[in-house]
Amino acid sequence: MSEAPPPAPRDELLVHIPSLRAFAVSLSGQIDRADDLVQETLVKAWRNLGSFTEGTNMRAWLFTILRNVYISDIRRRRREVQDTDSVFAESVAVAPQQNGHMDLADFRKALADLPEEQREALILIGAAEFSYEEAAEIAGCAVGTVKSRVNRARNALARRLNLDVGEIGLEPQLRAALGTPPHS
Repeated sequence: MSEAPPPAPRDELLVHIPSLRAFAVSLSGQIDRADDLVQETLVKAWRNLGSFTEGTNMRAWLFTILRNVYISDIRRRRREVQDTDSVFAESVAVAPQQNGHMDLADFRKALADLPEEQREALILIGAAEFSYEEAAEIAGCAVGTVKSRVNRARNALARRLNLDVGEIGLEPQLRAALGTPPHS
């Protein structure tokens, strides 16, 4: 009579779930937390099943993983701040990144809708940081014309974006919209 072959490692994982759960409950003292520990243990074991040496003690290997998961969880929780009433979270809240992305998209659209001469003048002065004289030379027009175009462009953008032209500085937005680094 021959002995039955040992179960495949992946099948043996399932055999040990009840004892893993009991061990996790004894460590954590909480059933829901124990279930999370067992789940994380099984995920780690499954991912690393190739490193398990067949013929060795699967139960001991799994218990070691569970213990390490539990200890890592304790260390992580020590670094976390308990904030049940969200006082701390509200004090470090950051505006969602999506709004900034949407504002930039609106700015790009408004910039693209400007007449070509105004957009060119605004980009030369705001994004490329040329002087009015240099921009006038590049555009082939008078300095006063460049100043007028920049002023009209800023006013049009402010209207389009529902902003007061006096409270905005368009140069950073222009550089961001065009992907132009600031000059030093």
